[in-house]
Amino acid sequence: MSIFTIVTVVAVVSLVIYIILGYNRLVSLRHNVKTAWSNIDVLLKQRHDELPKLVTTCRQFMKYDQDTLEKVTQARSRVSSAMQHGNLVELGVAENMMGNSLERLFALTENYPDLKTNESFMRLQSRISSLENAIADRREFYNDSVNVNNITVDAFPTNLIAGWFAFKGAPLLQVVESELADVNLEALFS
Repeated sequence: MSIFTIVTVVAVVSLVIYIILGYNRLVSLRHNVKTAWSNIDVLLKQRHDELPKLVTTCRQFMKYDQDTLEKVTQARSRVSSAMQHGNLVELGVAENMMGNSLERLFALTENYPDLKTNESFMRLQSRISSLENAIADRREFYNDSVNVNNITVDAFPTNLIAGWFAFKGAPLLQVVESELADVNLEALFS
């Protein structure tokens, strides 16, 4: 066997191995993004299931603040709809609406001493607050997974493999513009 043949065989085998490893890395990253999204989905579902209990508990005490409870219910519906349609932009808007509604609801509880001491309400408030923290952590993990995936899909030479096998970048979860503004505490407590 000539040196040229050996070099050619080694180059072809190396290229095939590189393509296989690159493809497998892209598959792994795509699955990491899907898993990260599924983790968010699970937490959103748990929060979705807890909110009606919270609203029902609050409704017993908050006779004059039904508008706030309605906003929580509407926000819950928008989050659910955005999740079902896989619309990350709408999910960001709905999540902002949900966060604002929950902040307002928890701020209003200050006006209801009986509600603040209700064991069921306190347990639900704590549960939803912990879910909100977990959702924030999972959003960060999702965006990290998407970032690694997108860099790999876009970087040379793996972008060639990604193009050949139709791998695409994934969308980041983004904060809507209104969430970037300073919180108006005066409005929150009025």
